[in-house]
Amino acid sequence: MKPGKTAFVAIFIGAALALAMACSGGGNKGGEAATAKSGSTATATQRPASGVQIAPELKQTPAPSTGTKQGGVLKRLWADPPTLDPHQVSDTTSASIIVEIFSGLVRLNSDLKIEPDLAESYTASPDGKTYEFKLRSGLKFSNGSPLTAADFKWSFQRAAHPRTESSVAELYLGDILGIQEIIDGKGTVTEARGIEVIDERTLRITIDAPKPYFIAKLTYPTAYVLNRQNVESGGNNWTRKPVGTGAFKLEDYRIGERMVLARNEHYWGRKALLDRVEYNLAGGVAMAMYENNEIDITGVGLLDIDRIRDPREPLNKQLVNVPPGFSVSYIGFNTTKPPFDDANFRKALNLAVDKELISTEVYGSLVLPAYGVIPPGFPGYSDDIKGLKFNPDLAKEYLRKSKYASATNRPRIVITVPGTGGSPTLDVEVVTDMWEQTLGVKSEIQQVEWATYLQDLNRRRLQAYAGLGWNADYPDPQDFIDILFYSGSDANHGAYANTAVDRIIEKARTEQDTQKRFALYREAEQMIVDDAAWVPMWFDTQGYALIKPWVKGFSFTPLIVPKLKDVWIDK
Repeated sequence: MKPGKTAFVAIFIGAALALAMACSGGGNKGGEAATAKSGSTATATQRPASGVQIAPELKQTPAPSTGTKQGGVLKRLWADPPTLDPHQVSDTTSASIIVEIFSGLVRLNSDLKIEPDLAESYTASPDGKTYEFKLRSGLKFSNGSPLTAADFKWSFQRAAHPRTESSVAELYLGDILGIQEIIDGKGTVTEARGIEVIDERTLRITIDAPKPYFIAKLTYPTAYVLNRQNVESGGNNWTRKPVGTGAFKLEDYRIGERMVLARNEHYWGRKALLDRVEYNLAGGVAMAMYENNEIDITGVGLLDIDRIRDPREPLNKQLVNVPPGFSVSYIGFNTTKPPFDDANFRKALNLAVDKELISTEVYGSLVLPAYGVIPPGFPGYSDDIKGLKFNPDLAKEYLRKSKYASATNRPRIVITVPGTGGSPTLDVEVVTDMWEQTLGVKSEIQQVEWATYLQDLNRRRLQAYAGLGWNADYPDPQDFIDILFYSGSDANHGAYANTAVDRIIEKARTEQDTQKRFALYREAEQMIVDDAAWVPMWFDTQGYALIKPWVKGFSFTPLIVPKLKDVWIDK
């Protein structure tokens, strides 16, 4: 341990190992199996954006390699999704299931390129504000009923309707003319003027301004099509027997026990190779379940890294690298609630956190400290962003300048994390200890159930919050900077507001030159970091997972995309 570093970190190392073991399964909030990190902290130049393009020409995903077999079952460890309603989803646990059951006009493939889905093609008007989509012929829902352009119009309007209680409809559909009026519940508005059904296979969408990232937004589940009869006849429980258009359909769901997806025989394209995907929702020790052949995929926890990496270990042959995800974890502040309404106080807290020490002593250098918002390798990332790095003297100076310098003038601080018992998020415990030791700022950590946590977060009820991160939905910096920090954004859970940042974001929305647009987002990002809107904690790094040798065609991707259609079992 280096001179001058606080000794408390050693207390948490044993807990870190236990935590990594407990979280090494596929039931984490990130959707994929949680993975221990490789320890590499690659630079941006070592982590290219994998050829990411923004709305390239539509094309289909290549067919799987020869030798594939139809049939078989893929077994996963998972957690109960908070929702299976595409129009309500705002978490990755749910989204990873939803993208397999439902679909939309376009989608992201495993290479993060936009390709056709239910639309076989689209054209854009010269002014960039009107898009015309041509649907594939003969489309059907999973129950065999026909799908037309009118189903998309109804679905978009249903997503926006206040009764749906979507926390993300404005984020992903609000650019469409008339959608905002539906969201706001103004008068008796029931139709969005920006959505026109030209004929059964043609849908025209008009947006409020030319926005280069709009097509990418349509890959998110909020823009997925639903079966009206299924939704209206099923009432509040329609998702127990959902009718979708994805490569799979929901065959069985027993809360807290299991979920089973089966091949959708009415899928428009090549049918899924798997017969079923079985998700164990009851929990368990992932590594033990993997070694007992109860599940086919698992992440590798800290306690198992050395053993699995040993070439003499039989499981070593099943070890695969997992690429870094496009995500950032953070501790968020509600900037309208004391004491987080004071920028100097927020800066003091940022400067009092020694992330390098936590990374080294707690996580064994298996996490990458974050000092900005946009992850390395993501479009628009810049290593020129200057973050608020550990500086205890400067932290104390900012605390003295804040209106909450005195403990007697400081309200109780409660940091809410998702959970239902046991130890809360480890790094949050370490951070709060650093705040107290460096600044004398005391805080409490409270746990709430995951679905309740999301509800309170979306309604801005939380004073401070942690234990979560933002995973990119599509490859554009607008998905981070605009959605998370624009003052009018529903996903701005901390109610951060800076008029200068808003002006830059508004300008970036319609800037057609990609480099200029990215430069605007970088300018806004630096201002957000300077304002200490939150405490960025970690960026994802390369990890490890184990996959059974009979599982073929499975790929780990940095964004959530439909992928199970191409998986097959060779056994």
